[in-house]
Amino acid sequence: MKYLRTVRAMIAACGPDAGFLRMTVHLSKDIVQTFVYWQTMSATTSAQPSPPTPQTDLRAMSARGMQAPSLVKSTPMRDRVSDAEWRLRVDLAACYRLMALYGMTDMIYNHITARLPDSPGQFLINAYGMYYGEITASSLHKVDHDGEIVLRADTHYGINHPGYVIHSAVHRARPDVNCAIHSHTRAGVAVSAMKCGLLPLSLSAMRFVGHIGYHDCEGTVVDLDEQGRIVADLGEHNALILRNHGLLTCGPSIAQAFNAHYTLDLSCRIQVDALAAGTELNLPPPAVVERTAWMFRPEVRRPYGEMEWEALLRMLDLQAPGFRD
Repeated sequence: MKYLRTVRAMIAACGPDAGFLRMTVHLSKDIVQTFVYWQTMSATTSAQPSPPTPQTDLRAMSARGMQAPSLVKSTPMRDRVSDAEWRLRVDLAACYRLMALYGMTDMIYNHITARLPDSPGQFLINAYGMYYGEITASSLHKVDHDGEIVLRADTHYGINHPGYVIHSAVHRARPDVNCAIHSHTRAGVAVSAMKCGLLPLSLSAMRFVGHIGYHDCEGTVVDLDEQGRIVADLGEHNALILRNHGLLTCGPSIAQAFNAHYTLDLSCRIQVDALAAGTELNLPPPAVVERTAWMFRPEVRRPYGEMEWEALLRMLDLQAPGFRD
């Protein structure tokens, strides 16, 4: 039958691409049902001409992420997850958009993860191949600590192995961490290459004095045995500078983790600018630095990021409302 030949052609076209294969198999049932419906209508309505058979353009489907909108009606992600997970997805998608808006992205690389409130052993992560500025609540994968995709978004993109290695290590070792952000910002990498590390040149930098770790460079993070060293160097802090690599922040919420990352990258940019000025720098007295760091502690005044988050979401709703899709 013609619809079976179409399905076989789709499967044959996938070749070695396992993601393509899984998507094709997942979609084939809907495609077959559509053809059966058309054939049934043709047989029961002899007075009317048979509807034309739609043409399946495999190359066009590949360019669209292996989806054929005219043929397939997939269940929306909103209807496949709990209300709590959907709210988390919206906040995480917003965080990706904010990273893009504030210039803290590296093309399709890096990751932000969020722990599922009703499944602590699972977390949300971006599909490896999407730009931060196009990520939505529905486009996030749900994965477990072993890197297995538990709930796949409607895309042929998978996940990036280094992202799983770093983020799963943090989430597994730190039950208090519900969000982790890793970046390769220009200023962040620049400071990570300085032997002096982050200097207390600004109020934002003083926030991290005594509350930041350093992890020596071991190249691209692909080995599972590095997880233990990353976790040990992070310790109880919510910020980590990966030498010659980039920045990592984490926190009990997406809002707090983003606020920490924004502030850490801002501190790095200020330091790079100050050092580039080529003039003698003024360092505040140690007592001032210590007190300022203490004032930024969440238990002293407030958890920074929560109050700011509502304003940031309002800004996104004006500039990039698609993140809620």
